[in-house]
Amino acid sequence: MHLKIGEISARTGVSLATLRFYESKGLIHAERDASGHRVFLRSAIRRVSFILIAQQLGFSLRRIQAVLSTLPDHRTPTIQDWAKLSAEFSVDIDRRITDLERMKSALTGCMRCGCLSLEHCTLYNAEDHAAQLGPGPHLE
Repeated sequence: MHLKIGEISARTGVSLATLRFYESKGLIHAERDASGHRVFLRSAIRRVSFILIAQQLGFSLRRIQAVLSTLPDHRTPTIQDWAKLSAEFSVDIDRRITDLERMKSALTGCMRCGCLSLEHCTLYNAEDHAAQLGPGPHLE
């Protein structure tokens, strides 16, 4: 069953302009009915929902498009398709969690220290590389 662009918009809360933009970027696929209007497969609702969730998680449209390009355009994605997408994003999310935990530890150390020293601060001058440049300011 096909849905008109307005129906997709109503179901997802995404504006018509945004849906057209997603289509232009290859994120969703539309066909034309006999009168020339855009029509979408019902699976477009899942794709749009996935796009919105992925954006909330901080993924760029380029990254989302790359992942969605592995899915078939003309059939509803299977459970296996969604599992593959989830696994690809999980790797990125795990990496970000690790980076954020490392940053949190560094910030906690700075709050405890309070010096924000340009010579010793692990945030601004990791491993004190600037010391090798001699005395005086070297970092912009």
